Amino acid sequence: MRVAVFGANGPTGRLLVAQAVDAGHEVVAVTRQPEGFPVRREGLEVAGADVLSAEAVDGVVTGCDAVLSTLGVPAGKKPIDTYSRGVANIVDAMKRHGVRRLAVVSSSGVDPQPYSDGGFLFNRLLLPYVTRVLGKTMYDDMRRMEALVRDSGLDWTIVRPSGLYHLPAATEYTVVEGHADARFTARVDLAACMLALVDDDRYVGGTVSVVTTADNPTMLQWIRREAMAKR
Repeated sequence: MRVAVFGANGPTGRLLVAQAVDAGHEVVAVTRQPEGFPVRREGLEVAGADVLSAEAVDGVVTGCDAVLSTLGVPAGKKPIDTYSRGVANIVDAMKRHGVRRLAVVSSSGVDPQPYSDGGFLFNRLLLPYVTRVLGKTMYDDMRRMEALVRDSGLDWTIVRPSGLYHLPAATEYTVVEGHADARFTARVDLAACMLALVDDDRYVGGTVSVVTTADNPTMLQWIRREAMAKR
């Protein structure tokens, strides 16, 4: 199967590309900076394309069997439209070329809900600050992206991870339809879930959460390693 991965040069995208190649797929890794892409393997094509360019996206999507989007933009107070504009171009190109399967990474922050193990500090202070202030423009654009995907008429799945962190290998992660009462998702599990969707139609037309329960960081560890890390 020929699979296009948008956002391929991000932390999750690189893992997804490597896993897809290992699984025997023909992979097109889409990045604005192809010369800096670290993975070079047989069965992998690195395509230099900006997701905001409809013409560039069209050239990548043609001939593919599935499209996976791991687009990521740092949170900030400035307006963000990369998710919605980029996925709009992807959807249009898929329709033109008859490509049906689409999976996109969104975030649990699009529909923030208290967590049973979150406690007062997380549920009442940190979560509202991140989703309503620090990441407001990002989550607003993710909501626009999700609405566009739902209205696309394609065989789509929206994947919502929670707090992302690093693990060296995939775990026995859990996929939950809708909201999951779990605060963490390992990037390697997110990548594995995205790849599994290529051949799995159980979640077509649905929104799922990816849950990692092994080796979760504490909230303080997560803030130090991830939330405060340079993106």
